[in-house]
Amino acid sequence: MEFRTIDIKNDRETIISFRKDSYRVSFGSDEGFGDEDDYVKRIEERIKSFPDGLVLVEDNGKPIGQIELQIVPYEGSDIGYVNLFYLTPEYRGKRLGRHLLAYAESFFNRHQVKAYHLRVSPTNQFAVKFYEKCGLRLLEEETSKYVVWRMIKELD
Repeated sequence: MEFRTIDIKNDRETIISFRKDSYRVSFGSDEGFGDEDDYVKRIEERIKSFPDGLVLVEDNGKPIGQIELQIVPYEGSDIGYVNLFYLTPEYRGKRLGRHLLAYAESFFNRHQVKAYHLRVSPTNQFAVKFYEKCGLRLLEEETSKYVVWRMIKELD
């Protein structure tokens, strides 16, 4: 499994496809995804600040997943934030998520944050159970377009 920075020009269709599928898994539809060009522009901007935080996950050169990480302010201090952990359907349930989480925690440690957050749909019980096994805990329920759980993990 390899991790490489997203190349907007060459990976555009892949990252859009992966992100839309993440919406379908989490919310039953990709309706809330929004505008494709806006999404690509957000990723392009984030890559400027965190090139090692916006990566495709590959297996022998084949894209099988995507990670979107950044550092954001939260209640007066900087935290790590996971915008996306994604694996294609055929790679889910094969214990590969731990590799994505290890990559993220290494990224957050390099950026010297003491904790990271992510949001997950409470209906995605597979993901919720995985995150709990890996030491994340529920911080709060949030509601905007969708109900999501904000989870947190403190780093050593």
